[in-house]
Amino acid sequence: PSVRVCWFVSPLSRWDRLDCVKASDQCLKEQSCSTKYRTLRQCVAGKESNFSRATGLEAKDECKSAMEALKQKSLYNCRCKRGMKKEKNCLRIYWSMYQSLQGNDLLEDSPYEPVNSRLSDIFRLAPIVSVEPVLSKGNNCLDAAKACNLNDTCKRFRSAYITPCTSSTSNEICNKRKCHKALRLFFDKVPPKHSYGMLFCSCRDVACTERRRQTIVPVCSYEDREKPNCLNLQESCKKNYICRSRLADFFTNCQPESRSVSSCLKENYADCLLAYSGLIGTVMTPNYIDSNSLSVAPWCDCNNSGNDRDECMKFLNFFQDNTCLKNAIQAFGNGTDVNVWQPILPVQTTTATTTTASRFKNTGSETTNNEIPTHNDSPACANLQVRESCTYCSVPDQNLGL
Repeated sequence: PSVRVCWFVSPLSRWDRLDCVKASDQCLKEQSCSTKYRTLRQCVAGKESNFSRATGLEAKDECKSAMEALKQKSLYNCRCKRGMKKEKNCLRIYWSMYQSLQGNDLLEDSPYEPVNSRLSDIFRLAPIVSVEPVLSKGNNCLDAAKACNLNDTCKRFRSAYITPCTSSTSNEICNKRKCHKALRLFFDKVPPKHSYGMLFCSCRDVACTERRRQTIVPVCSYEDREKPNCLNLQESCKKNYICRSRLADFFTNCQPESRSVSSCLKENYADCLLAYSGLIGTVMTPNYIDSNSLSVAPWCDCNNSGNDRDECMKFLNFFQDNTCLKNAIQAFGNGTDVNVWQPILPVQTTTATTTTASRFKNTGSETTNNEIPTHNDSPACANLQVRESCTYCSVPDQNLGL
């Protein structure tokens, strides 16, 4: 049988590329790059100030010319690291590069640098009971909380979010903004063994699952008086660089694929859990829907969606019915990240869509796809992080840590 072979040439390998803050500084020191970059930023800003409409086709051509010129610079290939010191500024630079000039600003590729390691050890360390024999064996989530208190870093950052997430302010239950910021720090700074241990612990009874659901103090960080429409919530998320980026990362790394061994397109549970936890502390904060299942969702519904109901349900179901995410949570809770990384036959596809790889290969093309991708239209090679070439697409390259 024929084997699909994917070739892709990148201007820079992922080991050479800079974070967007450094790439921007480097670009501004080069006159040719600086001129094009300033033009592009004016084009992006013009979406709100009617710059393009006021100056006509000549301005649009100038904008396209600037983008084409920057495709040869390190700025075009830059990424950010989650929790980095200047994360918001880095993401602002990233989106100024990739935000479409035609008005299609739907999230596409993740702006975050791929994690070099699959962090598979976190799955083997998941059952806290097995590594902390002094703890009781009745409630894994309770044991995980106790293990957190025995770790200085986890205890400090957990205390830092408990206070703002439970303290009332005037007529409000809590200070949601401070609660969200503290939760982001917790999941960005605390080792996965402890943070994931509390969030993805396996349970056998309601007392345990309810403790798991309460991990993020949902009455403050998650719930609200009324549920907004999910598409409206998505729009609110897009207006914030952190939220927009974390949501893009979730779409990228938790993409379901029914034909894969793990039910994940990228065959990588650790990256999916990392992307999911990254949403906590944003307006898109997800949580377990109830104490009876592993179904999760942001605080929204699809009531009053009108003609957009199908699109809304597609968005919501990416959370609620995501087999990749559910399998990843189960694998962590059970400490069973096994057989997922064995070589398998290439996934056969009949469609092709624009991905990070094909965007670099076909630098003249623009994507206008307005829909959140589903497993039916996901490319076979989308699980290949930015790299020089790939053969036997679905077989992970152990040396690359994919």
